[in-house]
Amino acid sequence: MHRKLLTYNNSRIYYETEGNGPPVMFVHGFGEDGRVWHYQRAFLKSHFHLIIPDLPGSGKSDLLSVPAERTASMIEMYADSMKQVLDRENIKQCTLIGHSMGGYVALAFAQHYPERLNALGLVHSTAFADNEDKKATRRKGIAFIQRYGAQEFLKQSIPNLFGSAFTLQHPEQIETLMKDAGNFTAAALVQYYGAMIKRPDRTETLKKLTIPVLFIIGEEDKSVSLEDSLKQCYLPAKAFINILPDTAHMGMWERKDQANDTVMKFLNYVCDA
Repeated sequence: MHRKLLTYNNSRIYYETEGNGPPVMFVHGFGEDGRVWHYQRAFLKSHFHLIIPDLPGSGKSDLLSVPAERTASMIEMYADSMKQVLDRENIKQCTLIGHSMGGYVALAFAQHYPERLNALGLVHSTAFADNEDKKATRRKGIAFIQRYGAQEFLKQSIPNLFGSAFTLQHPEQIETLMKDAGNFTAAALVQYYGAMIKRPDRTETLKKLTIPVLFIIGEEDKSVSLEDSLKQCYLPAKAFINILPDTAHMGMWERKDQANDTVMKFLNYVCDA
């Protein structure tokens, strides 16, 4: 494993690389860092060159400092920082897989740098913009974070990402994720929520893609509904779909073996195409 840093917009971006083979970048979601891909990393590193960054403000990466008038383009800035990682690694084209907010970043990347992708993966994520109810929920989250702090917010929100059966059977794994989230600042979480509220609909991006697109969907996902997930699956020219049963928003942990098998088959198809 190689630990690396680069500077983007006067902020340090941390990422790790491991393995050999075709390049695959994994982008984590809200309240996570690159460690959330632990199970996928262990499974795939013998076959692929993995690039696993911490998004700006997560893990060991600095939060981006931007003026208020630029907050509408934050998701694009996160995507551009991922492009800088690929540039630093001299990777001309890769498969990009994003979880939740990481999927929003991956879609922005696909819109602005389609030539850099040979495949795209959305894990519990959506191309649809937030509706008004979702925006209101995020604004309530911002108010809670500003009043009580990042750790209190994550302590309450992280368990809700998992299905009830998994929560009862594997409390230690939820504790691990909560511990990993212990270094988040309120400023970072507020910036993420603001970025997600303002992000545009990217269904047209999916429609224009000719590369294979993987959708991993949780049957019981409360963050990205099964209905919305299924609606977007028909948009790209080549879609690969796996609905994980009895699974909420963290399929790469809740159903790690099934998720790993799905990703491996998808990547093998991309390599053979």
